Amino acid sequence: MPWRRRLWRVPAVAGWVVLGLLLASLLQLIPMRWRTGPRQSLTSWWMRRLLRLLPLRIRCHGQPTRESALWVGNHVSWLDIILLGAQAPVRFVAKAEVRQWPLLGWLAHSAGTLFLRRGQASGENASQQMAAVLERGQSLVLFAEGTTTAGDQVRTFHGRLLGWAAECKVPIQPVAVAYRRHGRVDTIAPFIDDDEFSRHLWRLLGSATIDVQLHFPPLIDSHGLERNQLARRARHAVVQALGLEDSSDRQSAASLSAAA
Repeated sequence: MPWRRRLWRVPAVAGWVVLGLLLASLLQLIPMRWRTGPRQSLTSWWMRRLLRLLPLRIRCHGQPTRESALWVGNHVSWLDIILLGAQAPVRFVAKAEVRQWPLLGWLAHSAGTLFLRRGQASGENASQQMAAVLERGQSLVLFAEGTTTAGDQVRTFHGRLLGWAAECKVPIQPVAVAYRRHGRVDTIAPFIDDDEFSRHLWRLLGSATIDVQLHFPPLIDSHGLERNQLARRARHAVVQALGLEDSSDRQSAASLSAAA
């Protein structure tokens, strides 16, 4: 019964979030030049423990690279961030509006999220910020679709978000995440349309176990590739890992048929 699940999950998650706020506040007392390493390790640890309180059964396929890389994947839910952040000390790229979200925005900032304004992703300043993170041996995570889906498709990956990676010759780590229930696409995990965070969390905490498939396909060498090529290769790797039909393949087939 959902209410029985919430009876222990709600206070457990609330308490863990309060602890996260306290830890984030304490980190602010550490000088900036010494803060990055402890912050990312502590964030990863906090996310791993949070996953134990959520109704998720996680299975990983492959292992993410331990070298500095740009992680590029599909986006289904805010849970994607917790799942990926628990795998390694990574930093996330998010739109600037997220910084203004109550509580979550502050937590994201404390975790080292890199916020970009609209239209800034392909600019020189954004490239410099991202390059600086990678030069410190860290990895960045971005969701190149620019939005979330219900998990039944992978939208086009925007090449402008990967332009700087091609210039800096940073390897791409494709990431694919799928939420399943009884072998079918789960309908509770996706955070889409005009859903509101607190309502979504309430439904999640009352849910039975959701199976999560987390895939880490082989690295993509960005050397000699332009941004749109990188975007297509990363998307293709994600689509293959999820076992979905590639819409770009269908479009190419349709074009060939029309030409014939």
